Amino acid sequence: MPSSQQKQNAKEPIYELGNLALMSNFIEKKSEHKELNKALQIANVLQTTLDISKLIEVYSQEIKSLVPHDSITFENRVQKIDITLGTPAKHSCSYQLVVAAQSLGQLSITRKTKFTAKETMLMEYLLCGLVYPLRNAISYHSALLAAVKDPLTGVNNRSAMNSTLIRETELARRHEAPLSLIELDIDLFKNINDTHGHAAGDAVIIAVANVISSCIRGGDILFRSGGEEFVLVLSNTDRKGALLLAERIRNSIMENKVEHGKHKLNVSASLGVSTFEKGDDSESLFEKADSALYSAKSSGRNCVKFSETL
Repeated sequence: MPSSQQKQNAKEPIYELGNLALMSNFIEKKSEHKELNKALQIANVLQTTLDISKLIEVYSQEIKSLVPHDSITFENRVQKIDITLGTPAKHSCSYQLVVAAQSLGQLSITRKTKFTAKETMLMEYLLCGLVYPLRNAISYHSALLAAVKDPLTGVNNRSAMNSTLIRETELARRHEAPLSLIELDIDLFKNINDTHGHAAGDAVIIAVANVISSCIRGGDILFRSGGEEFVLVLSNTDRKGALLLAERIRNSIMENKVEHGKHKLNVSASLGVSTFEKGDDSESLFEKADSALYSAKSSGRNCVKFSETL
């Protein structure tokens, strides 16, 4: 099948695969089908890992002698997986991978010279060895995410927060690096639920999570710690930087109107900030932020407070 770049306006082929066991029986009867034999060999090799990046890397190595290429890319937008190995080149050969009516994502290989018709046909055989190990790896990836992600907002959950706090405080102590924490609580959230319903409450929580995510850096880690509360772990961030970020988040939440049905809801948040000091551990760092948050709520809400040493 032609690739989208080799034939203008052509869509990537949707490559749906049958049962490899049936293919194996076919190969036993038709031993001359070397391509399918190779696909089964690839499948056996790939069964040794559930790491998607490693799986794509091994697949690339296994097929390179048969279909030379400069790069390989795998993308699954639903799972937010985007892996590129090598340097993308001009000519590409792309496939939408589907197995048992399940879309696995898109695989593309590129190189400087055009792919021949024989090579694109060979690729279709070789993909037989990839899809089932890839489906297993994606299922494993989904299970891992479900264990550490909040299902409503998609940000990290409290379980992930606990382990991250322990790790980051240990790193801060070992390297004498700055570390700060922001704890955030949506103001008067119970009133939102009571007045507009729980669906509106969910919409507010999602909106606040999105606002926070838009304000933070790539290295900052956001958690939904429970209910209407969020926690931000800020590595390599001192008191000044944490307070500036907290104030930016507070302003952004206040300026953002949450639309729910015919209503535009005004939302605000209270924030407590703490910074890692000598003698702190994950629990004391969190307790300081929690104390600062309580101070912010006691001071009229919609403000930022910094913790005093406990």
